[in-house]
Amino acid sequence: MKMKFVSVLELLVVLLCCTDVVLSDWRCGNEYGNCQFTSGTCSGSYVSGLCYGSTNRRCCVPAFNDGRCTSRRGTCQSTRLACGGGSYVSGLCGGPSDRRCCVSRTGTSASCNDVTIVSRAQWGARRPRSTSRMRTPVSLVFIHHTDGRACSDLASCKRVMQGVQNYHMDDPKRNYSDIGYSFLVGGDGKIYEGRGWDRQGAHTRNYNSRAVAISFMGDFMSQSPTSSALRAAQNLIACGVRQGKVSGNYKLYGHRQARGAGTTCPGNRLYSIIKRWNRYTAGTAP
Repeated sequence: MKMKFVSVLELLVVLLCCTDVVLSDWRCGNEYGNCQFTSGTCSGSYVSGLCYGSTNRRCCVPAFNDGRCTSRRGTCQSTRLACGGGSYVSGLCGGPSDRRCCVSRTGTSASCNDVTIVSRAQWGARRPRSTSRMRTPVSLVFIHHTDGRACSDLASCKRVMQGVQNYHMDDPKRNYSDIGYSFLVGGDGKIYEGRGWDRQGAHTRNYNSRAVAISFMGDFMSQSPTSSALRAAQNLIACGVRQGKVSGNYKLYGHRQARGAGTTCPGNRLYSIIKRWNRYTAGTAP
């Protein structure tokens, strides 16, 4: 019987390939998922962007029963992560034993010290013509871009905010009662309050009553937002979860994924970035 000898080069290729898989699949492991091909059965739901290799190889995240945690306005997460402004409580989350409920110290509204929010009064907002309350927590978060001017400091971002609000309220084709987005993100890494968490927006047709929208100020088809802006948006979503405004099991989408949207929003470059964020969900939003 002939024996096949593997060259040193072939062995190195195999080892490097396997190492890439292990290193690239850790993001799926952080979600307590398993990387597999979508032709297989997933007892939970598939999440894109967390696994190495083919686009058909995705992270199967189990469907955990987190209702007891979310009812206390907590967030189920790995205890390897910091529970900012709160403490971990056992027995409220599904899944492994190190997946626990991060609950604020008050048990109600959590502080969000890692987010700087510029209020409507601070940026000079006009009074809305009308308001509609929205039930929270919402289960959907949409990412947009304004497709206009970017800003880099408080003064320039205030001007952009006023311009967006005037456009939304005064343009005859829109005639919104207020600025459409829930929040906007400046290149300065600050969050600018639009309609906020509790008022229904005018941002994503067919979804406004059950979603919040975070819009980056600028055009991000061919360039990326600043790192501070990207970090601020992610911190804002986490803040919304801690405050009970966003469900712990929320799904994240780009505006282009809305049914019948017919848009490239939030821009190709930004969209490629959010596809790597936690809870990004492939396909058309439900």
